[in-house]
Amino acid sequence: MGEESRAPTVAELARGRVAPAASLIYQPYWWEAAPRRPSSDALPKVADVVIVGSGFTGLSAALTLLRRGRSAVVLERGVPGFGASTRNGGQIGSGNQKFRVKTLIALRGQRKAEALLREGVEMLAYIGRLVETEKIDCHFSRCGRFRAAVRPEHYEAMARDMEDLKRIAGVESFMVPRSEQRTEIGADVFFGGSVLPGDATLHPGLYHAGLMQRIADAGGHVIGNAPAEAISPADTGFTVRTPLGEIACRNVVIATNGYTDGLVPELGRRIVPIGSGLIATGEIPETVFSALLPKDRAYGNTNRVFYYFRTAPGERRILWGGRVGRLAANTSPKAFRHLARDMLHVFPALSEVPVTHAWDGQIGYTYDEVPHLGRTAQGVHYAIGYCGTGVSRATYFGHKIACQVLGDAEGRTAFDDLSFPSFPAHPIAKQAVPVVETWYRIRDAAKI
Repeated sequence: MGEESRAPTVAELARGRVAPAASLIYQPYWWEAAPRRPSSDALPKVADVVIVGSGFTGLSAALTLLRRGRSAVVLERGVPGFGASTRNGGQIGSGNQKFRVKTLIALRGQRKAEALLREGVEMLAYIGRLVETEKIDCHFSRCGRFRAAVRPEHYEAMARDMEDLKRIAGVESFMVPRSEQRTEIGADVFFGGSVLPGDATLHPGLYHAGLMQRIADAGGHVIGNAPAEAISPADTGFTVRTPLGEIACRNVVIATNGYTDGLVPELGRRIVPIGSGLIATGEIPETVFSALLPKDRAYGNTNRVFYYFRTAPGERRILWGGRVGRLAANTSPKAFRHLARDMLHVFPALSEVPVTHAWDGQIGYTYDEVPHLGRTAQGVHYAIGYCGTGVSRATYFGHKIACQVLGDAEGRTAFDDLSFPSFPAHPIAKQAVPVVETWYRIRDAAKI
C-alpha cells in the first residue's frame, strides 16, 4: 500500500493533517460485520401497525407485536439500519444515566425518581433477556463500565451518587481511587472512578441485523427507501402515504429519535438532533493494548462534553466516541480530530496507531433530557428522545409502546405521566447546539 493510501495515524488525525487520498473509511466500523442491505419487500396494502423508523425502537416494537399475533410493517427513509442504531458505541447502561440521583429527586420528587431509577435497571435487564431469548449473536457482554473522574471533586460526588443508586435501585458498584486506577485503565490523567459491573456492551450492527432476521422469520416487513410522507386519519385507523404507495393500518408508531422531522409536527418540536461521532483504530500491539485496557470494560468520563470508548469485540481495536465536529463535513477529518486529540490525551502511546473508520450519527435530545413515549392528540403512538443512552432505552421503549398499542397492562411505565415539553424557539435551539457545545468544552478545559 502506498504512502498516500495508508490509514492516518491517531496523531495525524489529531493534527488534522491527513493526506487527501488517505484510506479513512467514513462509515461505521460495525458495518464491516453487518453490512446495510436494501430491503426487497413489497409494501403491503394493509397492516395492523405501521412503525416509522427502523432503529432499535422500531424493530423492538415490531418484534413484540409479531410475537403477539399482530402484523407489523416498519418503514425506513433509507436503507434499514442506516441511522444511529448502527452508528452508536454499543455501550449499555441502566438507561437513567443523565442525572445524579439527588438531582433527579430534586427535579421529579422522591417517589417518581425512585420509580424512574428502578425502571432504568429493568431496561438493562430487558435487553439482556431479549438477546438470550431470541438467540441473537451480537457479542453481548456484561463487562462492566469504568467512569473516570476528570477532577478530584468529581470522584467524591460519584461516590455519594453510587451510594444513593445502591440504596434506591439496588445497583451494585465500587469506587477505584486514583492510586489503584491502573488496575482498570492504563492512564494517569484521571482522579479515580467508579465501576458498574453490571453494565454491558454489544455489537450494534449484529444486534440490529439479528432483530431484522427475527422480524423476517415472524412474517414482518422492514421496508427501506420508503419514507412516511403523510399520516392521515381514516375510518379504521390511519393511512400512511409513502413513495411506494399507501398503507392502511389501525395504529402508527413513530420511532425516529434523532431523525425525527415534521411528519408529526408536535413531535418535531420536541426533539433536537445532536451529532455524535466515533472513530475506530486499527489493530493495537498486544503489549500496548493489554496495558491500556486490562479489564476490557466500557469506559466514560465526567466532562460536560464527555467522551466514551471500548474495545471492538474479539479485536485489539479501540472505538472512541463523543460529539461530532459540527462545523466540518462528516466526510472531513476535521469533524473527527477532536476525538483523536481526546484519545491521545488519555493514551499517548496510541499516537502511531492507524485510524481506520470515522463516522457520525444523530442523537435525539429532549428539552428535559428524559425519553418519552405515549400518544399524540391525533392518536399516533411514539417512543423517542433517548438523549445519548439509547441502546437499552430504545429496545425497552419499543417493547413498551407496542404493549400500549395492544392495550396490554404490561405497557405501563414510570414515564407515562411525564409531560413532554417542546423546545422554546425550536429552530434557534437546533442552531445553538454547536455554540453551547463549544462553551462546555471551554469550561471543561478550564476546569470551571
